[in-house]
Amino acid sequence: MFPRLPTVTKALLIANVVLFVLQQPFLLGMQTFEPFVLWPISSGGFDPFSPGQNFQPWQLLTYGFLHGSFGHLFFNMLALFMFGAPLELTWGEKRFATYYLVCVAGAGLCQLLVAALVGEGGAVLGASGGVFGLLLAYGMLFPNQRVMLLFPPIPMKARTFVIVFGAIELMLGFTGWQPGVAHFAHLGGMLFGWLLIRYWRGQPPFNRRGGGGRPNHLRRVK
Repeated sequence: MFPRLPTVTKALLIANVVLFVLQQPFLLGMQTFEPFVLWPISSGGFDPFSPGQNFQPWQLLTYGFLHGSFGHLFFNMLALFMFGAPLELTWGEKRFATYYLVCVAGAGLCQLLVAALVGEGGAVLGASGGVFGLLLAYGMLFPNQRVMLLFPPIPMKARTFVIVFGAIELMLGFTGWQPGVAHFAHLGGMLFGWLLIRYWRGQPPFNRRGGGGRPNHLRRVK
């Protein structure tokens, strides 16, 4: 099945796996990638001449290609495989790549904002922000498609799946019941994905004159 994957989805899977291998201690090690993890602005300010454990603008994208453990990588890549391929086949390579990277960067921005507001937060890494954006898009474009939860194995419509996961992330983010996970980054990926789709469709808050929108490739699939 892998050779049949669309181009961008396949490239994202390969890039994430290769970088995870390079992160291992017997190769480059995680210290090599510290300038590419997303650090909170309060950690060391912005110093363009000394990238390390401080914020750098490029981290808003690069953090989405690094992972902290095999399980972290596996579940993110499984979701990218499941939801990324049908979206890329629907949108095309350029639009799909734009959407994914906007979700990754948007998730990073939301995480930085929350970290600044609460005055805490460590380094963040992982493709989860982009993946949650893909999940949101899949629920909007294919709302009645059946998807299966892994734990527990419950089938449900994609639209319901998105609502459930969004509500869980919101609850965990505000309650702090699952520390060490950037829940607001996940929500940020969904938020920026939702905004971008509505922009493409010419829907509020991005109304276009004439209300034409672009329904041909952004319509819902029943």
